[in-house]
Amino acid sequence: MKERLSLRELKKARTKIKLLHTTLDIIEEKSFRFVRVEELCERVEISKVTFFKMFPHKEDILIYFMRTWLTECMLEIEETNKKGTIALRHIFEKVSNQAKKHPGLMLSLVAFLSEEKMHPCMPHLTDAEIHLLYPNNEERVQILIPDLAQLFTTCVEEGKQTGDITSNLATPDIVKLLHTIFYGAYLTAHLYHSDVMKMYELHLHFLNP
Repeated sequence: MKERLSLRELKKARTKIKLLHTTLDIIEEKSFRFVRVEELCERVEISKVTFFKMFPHKEDILIYFMRTWLTECMLEIEETNKKGTIALRHIFEKVSNQAKKHPGLMLSLVAFLSEEKMHPCMPHLTDAEIHLLYPNNEERVQILIPDLAQLFTTCVEEGKQTGDITSNLATPDIVKLLHTIFYGAYLTAHLYHSDVMKMYELHLHFLNP
């Protein structure tokens, strides 16, 4: 793929990815709502015009993170052939590990989503972004559809087929509860100063009542 990419495309993709990583670094120090666009532009050495061409709204960086994080998670699950409850735990463990690196990120995401009327659509990744972010999985990423609800649905159906999930709840209802756990248990762990993964494990017991 690299041979087909222009220097301009690669430069734009590198800048966009650098903005994401710079934002993650700053979130270690303060809440996302206090992150200024001017500060990001200064650190990445770009103009505000360039910034808003890539991210029309500052909050779009959070959605971009969701996109890259979910894509990476799906690749990991596929490559390790994890299914059912094992795949579900991989998802929650990944959130827990992310919390250790960037503790304020998930809280910023929860705050952002609380103001949205629906779960945001995942943004499109250019060929250049895919090449830089997933150099060994470019073809696979091209056809991946990063959808957390669908990922949860697949895991639940696999878990039911193997008997790992014994809940009598319908799959759509379990998926809703998994979303509640994904965001809500994290917030609870933060409020109680608890280990994130232990809080997730506590809530995941509902899968096998």
